[in-house]
Amino acid sequence: MKQLVKQLFLISILFSMVAVTAQNKRSLNNFREPSKDGINVFEAPKDTSVTKAFEGVKVRIGGSSTLQFQALDHENGRPAENTIMPGSPWFIDDGMGGNANLPLKEIGSNFNLATANLDLDVTLHDGLRMHLRTYLSSRHHPEPYVKGGYLQIDNLNWIGEGTLADVMKYVTVKIGHMEVNYGDQHFRRSDNSQTIYNPFVGNSILDGFSQEVGGEIYYRNNGWIAMVGLFNGKLNQAVDNPETTSPSLIGKLGWDKQLNEDLRLRLTGSVYNTAHSARTYLYGADRAGSRYYFVMEDANATSGGRGYFTSGRIDPGFSNEVTAIMINPFVKYQGFEFFGLFETTTGRADSEFDASGNNTDRNWTHIMAEALYRFGNNENFYIGGRYNTATGPFRGMTEDVTINRINVGAGVFFTKNVLAKLEYVSQTYNDYPVGSQFNEGKFNGVVIESVISF
Repeated sequence: MKQLVKQLFLISILFSMVAVTAQNKRSLNNFREPSKDGINVFEAPKDTSVTKAFEGVKVRIGGSSTLQFQALDHENGRPAENTIMPGSPWFIDDGMGGNANLPLKEIGSNFNLATANLDLDVTLHDGLRMHLRTYLSSRHHPEPYVKGGYLQIDNLNWIGEGTLADVMKYVTVKIGHMEVNYGDQHFRRSDNSQTIYNPFVGNSILDGFSQEVGGEIYYRNNGWIAMVGLFNGKLNQAVDNPETTSPSLIGKLGWDKQLNEDLRLRLTGSVYNTAHSARTYLYGADRAGSRYYFVMEDANATSGGRGYFTSGRIDPGFSNEVTAIMINPFVKYQGFEFFGLFETTTGRADSEFDASGNNTDRNWTHIMAEALYRFGNNENFYIGGRYNTATGPFRGMTEDVTINRINVGAGVFFTKNVLAKLEYVSQTYNDYPVGSQFNEGKFNGVVIESVISF
């Protein structure tokens, strides 16, 4: 333990010495800054305007890099592998006379793979902007690949000066292969190395994040926000198997207002619905991977990450008639900040039937509450805690299981573009059956994360 404390102290000193020199560039219109200035910004703003004539295509090159030091321990109720004999509830035949139910992977304290993003934001014309994000390195894919992007339309001056100006004063349109705007938590989550908006290290247990091809239309006026979106329901785009997936429909309604210098209130409700899909990716679309490496994974887990990149998170495995509803309150009073999440999701899978041969619904409930206090010069320091719980049955199960997580953390901004976080996390798995990898499971420990974003 003393050795671990010394290591964490040295790493904290190392992170405190990090410095970055970023490009000196003008901000884009209606753009969420990828720095401390972007914290607690949800949808990209609609309150900035072009002050002079369009002068040509403008390209903003940005990016981010994140590195963690992980010191986590995990365990479950499974006995040592050599004591599991045929007939034991822990024994799962691997088809070759051996036991397929392996012990947990041995993990220690060390650095994880550094992750990196490359962002291109391009002003194509007055009121017309493009965003493209590429994962240069991620847990799931060490090789670079494009996450996705979109075209954002804030006015129609690129068609003709003043076209539908009275309408576009309140309307924004987004089209692309992009992150769908379901709920508010996805604005605070870590997106591979873009972790500066997340005050903690991990994302939520049920990570409501999906990326599909489609579009969204926004209407904003005097604090009110309304949005409707239509997407094709696919993560991996292809023209084959045309009857396997139906479109997904999303909507959001809310109110967000800075009431005075000290107090801001926001409350939104969101819905995501799809009638049929070969697989619903709402809780399984993050191809970057979990920030808690190898926790609760068995001894076969490899650093390649494929199949093991969602450590610490869960995907209920829905595919048919999925309806998810999320409510998010947000309050900021001076340095105090509260963000909440209540989510209920109902769905089914093609292979699930009751005794009468009918498809059966399953329901999951997801709750999260974050409380932070930001202080110091320009609120460059913060401390806080998060409670997160999810309850429901997995495919083939009749009884609910519950996963609980507690995070306690702190952070310091050395500049607007450089952040260091220290977090303690504890997660428990309850009501899993004997023989399950997660029976009596838990993990806990400390993670330090350094972030550079510009």
